[in-house]
Amino acid sequence: MPPPQDVLEMEPEELAPFILRYLKTQPANSINRYNFSLPNDRQLNEQLGYPKYEEYRNRLMEAWMWLEREGFLAPRPGADDTWAFVTRKGQRVVEAENFDAYRQSSLFPTYLDPILTRNVKPLFARGDYDTAIFRALKEVEMRVRRKGKYTADDFGVDLMKKAFGPTGTLADNTTPKAERDRTRELFTGAIGKFKNPSSHREVKFDDPKEVIDIICFANQLLRMIDRSNL
Repeated sequence: MPPPQDVLEMEPEELAPFILRYLKTQPANSINRYNFSLPNDRQLNEQLGYPKYEEYRNRLMEAWMWLEREGFLAPRPGADDTWAFVTRKGQRVVEAENFDAYRQSSLFPTYLDPILTRNVKPLFARGDYDTAIFRALKEVEMRVRRKGKYTADDFGVDLMKKAFGPTGTLADNTTPKAERDRTRELFTGAIGKFKNPSSHREVKFDDPKEVIDIICFANQLLRMIDRSNL
């Protein structure tokens, strides 16, 4: 476990992996929320004193409840709800030491286009951010091609210019020309900025929240394509 003073500052999802790893080492019939304590519990009580020790135990319980909510712990059948066991999901994540990937995947919105959820989320969860972004923008490109009835020879920025240009099949001629021009620039800019660079070189993204923002941007572009009147 982290030092007690660190525990007092940690969020439940940050502390939860330590508790789950500890519970994994305990006999299956000894995991109980009500009397949960750590081996050095008495020393911690003396070290922290009241009320810091109570705050410490509260942090542990917050993390325990997070583990239950996320499906890593579950009530043991046939017992009251204070008794628990480590679920198969919990076993897998401990064995793979893959909590960081899980926490990242939990950032992924649930309302995104089904294709993004199916094809992009696994890449994001593995931390393969540049590929996740590339795949999201590739879906934008492929959907423009399908919806606009273009061929495989039409791709990238040139495809966006053609599809949303003055005679493009996806251009909305019911809107002012300035709006149509900005829509074309929006799509060409997205493909040119986020898809094309990854096609030619390694692009590093370190912030999962930034990656989510870009994927959500791709999701909005997909909405616009699906709403186009063809």
